[in-house]
Amino acid sequence: MKMASHRENNIANYQIISILGHCFNQLAVVQLAKFIPTGAMVAIKKFDMDKIKEAYLVESEIILTRQLNHPNIIKYIVAFVSGPQVCVVSPLMAYGSCRDLLSRHFNEGLCEPAIILIIRDVLDALDYIHKKGYIHRAIRGSHILISDNGKACLAGLRYACPIVLNGKWQRSIHSFPSTTERNLNWLSPELLEQNLKGYNEKSDIYSIGIVVCELSNGIEPFAGMSKTLMLTEKVRGYAPSILDSTTIPRDENIESGGDCEISTNILNRRFSDDLHEITNLCLHREAYDRPTAGQLLTHPIFKNNKRLLPLPELLKPALPLSDRVGYDTV
Repeated sequence: MKMASHRENNIANYQIISILGHCFNQLAVVQLAKFIPTGAMVAIKKFDMDKIKEAYLVESEIILTRQLNHPNIIKYIVAFVSGPQVCVVSPLMAYGSCRDLLSRHFNEGLCEPAIILIIRDVLDALDYIHKKGYIHRAIRGSHILISDNGKACLAGLRYACPIVLNGKWQRSIHSFPSTTERNLNWLSPELLEQNLKGYNEKSDIYSIGIVVCELSNGIEPFAGMSKTLMLTEKVRGYAPSILDSTTIPRDENIESGGDCEISTNILNRRFSDDLHEITNLCLHREAYDRPTAGQLLTHPIFKNNKRLLPLPELLKPALPLSDRVGYDTV
């Protein structure tokens, strides 16, 4: 692990430009900053440790993220203490998170080529994490960050748990993350049930299916639903779907703007059979019916990526932070 220089771990060497957003239940702020000695633009995540009760989550996220080394996992350049704050410096992800993109530019979802490129990168990261012996347990749009050159990077590792215990690979895990309320809609039925069977790394594959729906539809399944009903629907085997002309009944109530108003764009669009298929594979009720991340990467939908436009082209009119006029403050 690279040792931090005095310049890197001195907050005085960072010029804060603007606030990019908040995380950790609003107890941490993410700021755009310039590293003065080199002029490099970075993101600084500042955790207010006087207000955070689960300090161990901050520590575990920093330790695990620094241990992992993969191009599709967010990199922590350095972490240091400044007064009551723990500061974590990472490369600037100029397009923000997938959730940011959906909220600001793509309310009805991304185009299929963009979804394919993002999910392929996330699966590459997930395959690596699982082989390293960890379950992510928090895969969601807000934990997928996009760099200026269109690389998707997985973050949110504070919720991860090891599969290996005392040097032995466990067939199932029974621990439940205590601070995971915001992740519930993405979690698998077996993780939420907390039964004697437990869960394994394939619970993350279910979350991938939910993310495909989120990126396709502009919002994750079960949004706005009570937690009890969401759990009931998952346990009984209800599988969400990506919304297009093949999955939405074209009745007069919908088209006339009834109880479930859906736009004409969504009613008329058509995702490929392959995208529908990988969504269904991920959202199988039983974990043993789901493929691994490595198996999903062999699916034909990920084989012809060279024919696709680069992700930045597919994300227009969204612009990377460096190309915007000024900087937005969230």
